[in-house]
Amino acid sequence: MIQKTYSEIRLRQGDIALAYALLRIVFGINFFVHGLVRIGNIPGFVQGQIDLYQEIAIPSFLLAGPAFLIPIVELIVGFLLILGLKTRIALIAGFLLMMPLMFGVCLLQKWDVAGSQLTYCLIYFILLAAHQYDLISLDHWRRRNV
Repeated sequence: MIQKTYSEIRLRQGDIALAYALLRIVFGINFFVHGLVRIGNIPGFVQGQIDLYQEIAIPSFLLAGPAFLIPIVELIVGFLLILGLKTRIALIAGFLLMMPLMFGVCLLQKWDVAGSQLTYCLIYFILLAAHQYDLISLDHWRRRNV
């Protein structure tokens, strides 16, 4: 009988750290640009959100406050993720932002958008769960130089 040998798959910490940094940065760019293109026209964005939910019996004042904050949170979270600064807090804030967004698109029954938002949540999960590999960031640099 011939015995097969399997080599163990090992991931190098440096490669994991690099992959983590690249995912964090590209995800940060995505969120930063979402906020950036909306920040100059927050009233228009808010009105667009109110119009989007017009057929659902939600008072506009309940939509306006959160809608006003969305571009601001996106911009700040994205900027922090790009820099790798306060990364854990930024990830939690972004994840929390996804909850009302998911609730809203599910109310609208926009299942394709809900699927896309689940992808965002999965990336937040990966980045938060693997935060120990955030070794290429301002957070890591600050920890080492304190």
